[in-house]
Amino acid sequence: MDWDPIQDMAEAESLNFDDETSIAIAKVYLMEGDDEYRNKQPHNAIHFYSEGLQVNCRDDQLNAELYSKRAEASFYLGYYQETLDDASVAVALDPTLIKAIELGASAYVQLQLQAEAIQWCQKGLSGLQRESYRAEPIAKALQELKVANEEEKEGDVGNANESLWNNPNQSGNLKKAIEYNERRLKTAKKMQDKIGEGMAYESLANLFHCSGDFRRAVEYQKLHLKISKEIGEKSLEGRVYGNLGISYRAFGDFKKAIECYECSLKIAKEVGNKVGEGAACGNLGLAYRALGDFKKAIYYHECHLRIAKEVGDKVGEGGVYSNLGNVFRGLGYLTKAIAYHECHLKIAKEVGDKAGEGIAYGNLGSDFRALADFKRAIEYHECHLRLSKELRDKAGEGRAYGNLGNTYHSLGDFKRAIEYHERDLRIAREVGDKAGEGRAFGNLGIAFHSLGDLKKAIECYKWDLEIAKEVGDKAGEEAACGNLGNAYDQLGDFKTSIEYGKRLLNFAEELGQKSVQAAAYGNLGSTYDKLGDISKSIECQKCLLQIAKEIGDRNLEGGAYGNLGNTYYKSGDFKEAIEYYELRQKVAKEVGDKAVVSVSFYQLGQSFEGQGSSTNALECYRSSVMMFNEIRAALEFKDEWKINYRDTYSHAYNNLWRLHLNRGEVIDALFYAEEGRAQALKDLMEDKYGLKEANSQSHSFERSANFSLTSIPSTTVFVAFSEKEIFFWVINSDYEVELRKKGIEDHSLEQNVRTFITSLNHNLLKEITVRDGIKCENRSLDEPYDVTLTTERAPVSVSHSTPPGESLKKMSDIIIAPIADLFHGDDLILVPEGPFCLVPYVALVNPTLKYLSELYKIRMMPSLSTLKLVTNCPTESHNKTGALLVGDPCLEEVLYDGKRLCELPFAKKEVEMIGRILCTAPLIGKKATKGEVLKGLSTVALIHIAAHGSMETGEIALAPNPIRESHRPREKDFLLTMADVLQAQLRARLVVLSCCHSARGEIKAEGVVGIARAFLGAGARSVLVSLWAIDDEATFQFMKHFYKELVRGRRVCEALDQAMKCMRESGDFREMKHWAPFALIGDDVTLELNGANAI
Repeated sequence: MDWDPIQDMAEAESLNFDDETSIAIAKVYLMEGDDEYRNKQPHNAIHFYSEGLQVNCRDDQLNAELYSKRAEASFYLGYYQETLDDASVAVALDPTLIKAIELGASAYVQLQLQAEAIQWCQKGLSGLQRESYRAEPIAKALQELKVANEEEKEGDVGNANESLWNNPNQSGNLKKAIEYNERRLKTAKKMQDKIGEGMAYESLANLFHCSGDFRRAVEYQKLHLKISKEIGEKSLEGRVYGNLGISYRAFGDFKKAIECYECSLKIAKEVGNKVGEGAACGNLGLAYRALGDFKKAIYYHECHLRIAKEVGDKVGEGGVYSNLGNVFRGLGYLTKAIAYHECHLKIAKEVGDKAGEGIAYGNLGSDFRALADFKRAIEYHECHLRLSKELRDKAGEGRAYGNLGNTYHSLGDFKRAIEYHERDLRIAREVGDKAGEGRAFGNLGIAFHSLGDLKKAIECYKWDLEIAKEVGDKAGEEAACGNLGNAYDQLGDFKTSIEYGKRLLNFAEELGQKSVQAAAYGNLGSTYDKLGDISKSIECQKCLLQIAKEIGDRNLEGGAYGNLGNTYYKSGDFKEAIEYYELRQKVAKEVGDKAVVSVSFYQLGQSFEGQGSSTNALECYRSSVMMFNEIRAALEFKDEWKINYRDTYSHAYNNLWRLHLNRGEVIDALFYAEEGRAQALKDLMEDKYGLKEANSQSHSFERSANFSLTSIPSTTVFVAFSEKEIFFWVINSDYEVELRKKGIEDHSLEQNVRTFITSLNHNLLKEITVRDGIKCENRSLDEPYDVTLTTERAPVSVSHSTPPGESLKKMSDIIIAPIADLFHGDDLILVPEGPFCLVPYVALVNPTLKYLSELYKIRMMPSLSTLKLVTNCPTESHNKTGALLVGDPCLEEVLYDGKRLCELPFAKKEVEMIGRILCTAPLIGKKATKGEVLKGLSTVALIHIAAHGSMETGEIALAPNPIRESHRPREKDFLLTMADVLQAQLRARLVVLSCCHSARGEIKAEGVVGIARAFLGAGARSVLVSLWAIDDEATFQFMKHFYKELVRGRRVCEALDQAMKCMRESGDFREMKHWAPFALIGDDVTLELNGANAI
């Protein structure tokens, strides 16, 4: 049943409290709110002040105070309109309430209503006429507002924010808030107002703390402490000790922080302040956790929990659960951590503590990230982000972005991680949080490091280090030194790496941080290992292990075992390596870290293989891959996550099939090589064809009778490669499999297969496409456009690094010659890997120098599983008739990457010609909108798109939707993305992408991730793509031949074969660059295209 506020009020009135009782209840709520506000819990304070107002007592002065206090809490949070609303009511009830008048003026200033602020102060002064001595602050504020107003008219705001009383959440306010409090301090000193002086010191300390300048924060807290001692206020002194400890802890001086917290605890006990006692215990717990003394941390947090329960402090109780959860996560006890954080979340929801709720979501996200449950981790971090935005908590928003970046980093999506860390950095700068800025630079450095961009990584780490030094953030300085050491280690600059490692160790020893000492030993051990100094490496790793055991940190302990295993493995001592890897795995299983369990299985496999125990190695590799698959399955239909996660852990899959091959187990090797191919695409296709439930056993990864080659067409060639060899499994018509190998030693001694084939294919494409240059309109979104927006075409000029035809011959010798004698029949299906996906197979030649396209109808598939899926999918899964033709969308309103896109008259001519052949009206110009294209994708058997496309992202530029949010089209209004395609209910038998380089994309372990894959995953049965840009007239003629064959009822492969033949036999387009760019991916389908199928 929904809440009825009218009924609720009626029920409250029916209680018939007398005036005295109502006033007493309201006062209790006022005091509760004041306590929360003093403890820096403004959201909770607002809750209690609101409860007090709902009592509806008849004391106007008390109600005015409640409204004024709620306005003050709202102002602290940056809710200026709410501040103004409450201040207005407060002043109406009590015109002499100075604080409410000040808050109203400040709110007007923040809302940039300078004139209204002046009027407000003038009105406030009129209400204070009888109490002129109290009107002085308002008069002074009014005078400064008038001056500021004049300055603002001249373009200089100056000190307009005199009334900006301490709102550290707003960055633009920070400097002005500091200036105000410095003036406030000066005034208090002049008037010998010790209490005012202390309050100014406290405000300045808080402001510098929020800005990340912990050194200045400590200075002001010390001054406040001196004042509190002078005036003999013990409760205040205890609170200031607590605040000083917080600044020391942020500063990284944990020993001094503990000293301050102990003083705070002692005073709280002396004066009988239970809440203060609990807070001091909680702070001690945080400090001991930072030092790595987890036993003491747990002890003090449990003391805080007992006190919180004793005094009925639910918010404090929730905070303790949060801190305990963080301790247990640090120790590696993730199940306990989750249980505590769920307790915190439950309490935060019960008491309406939105800020605490956000923190709980963030902590749960970090817990599930540690468990490798990335889906739930991202969900929780997104909840934290949503709440932070709702509360206008910019610092919380930045932390949420940082946590999301870390989670995507764990998924292997480093680009997305960088995007989130850059958002965190922008917010930190926006709010003036120097420590947060350093943290964001550190995270960006780690992401660039993982991408292999060590130059950028070191640049970010140095920024982090510089900021940490500037603000006195010892912990940040430590982290930056550790990261720099790792980066220089990877660069091979071991001397510099060791220098940073030793600096980190010295920092940690100076501050008494056991866990950081352990990490420093781990880094130094890794570097000594690379230098070949095995004894020093082992010595460092054993120091790490000893500290990890001392402090009870299971994660560090497991890492130490892994590092020792790595060192012994590299030294060839496989027996010792196995012992340590087994210990690492045992710890990982105990703490529930599936990713580390999987990695340790892989490491054990390598060690057993090194020992010559292939049976044990195979068992470990299988277990590793099964665990990775289990984690991947938990990602469900998050396609991009799966792609990146698979890319991160490719070694286990590769070692598994290669070891089977070494044992002569050809079919088993094929099964495991195939199992690692196009996994995420297979999931998408199974879902589209309604086969997901039937294939739910696929993640078990056990070789069984279900792996059948009987539905694989002949001849199918499955290609894989190792460091120096290429492997071909040729599946023949009688379902026999023959394996052939080809080494590249005769061609390249220095390069590995991946680099060699990539380079060779690059040279081959240059030979094909630029011998005489090509003339084509620019359909690429990646290449620069002429600023005049003309469609003038210019020849491409590239010098040759090899004689004409040399690369073609070499590629044919490597890929075709070893297996040409095994080809049977007219069809040839290739299942390539990595750079082999972009080879123009139709242009390769057999040993008799015949083009393959003259002998076979050639198509490609991402994997054998996807080949079986398209071959065996139900007939009703795809449309039989209908065509959607899209050409030259109108982009006159569009700016893409700051540039305008040129018209494509040949694309228009192309689809108009196809439309005449198919009796179908194409979508051209302004009719070719994104909305219309998406609407038509699911209704047709054929889709043909001739438009601007990106070879990097697979995006296609369409005419912007006429109905949109903004006047200037945004990318979402005109870009057809891979995500858009995957969400479309596609039922097309054939998709033709007549865009520049539409076969390309990012090459990952999953395969080529581009627009062609997106159409296959969305349900298309086959996709025709181009490997390079070809001459406009040649494209026109090619498509003319191709579609004429299709309407005659020929299969796509036959039509493609015939179109190439016609081009080869023509006078103008017989060169390879004109007839060889198109490749078919998917099934060899027929379409019913005769008749008027206009849409």
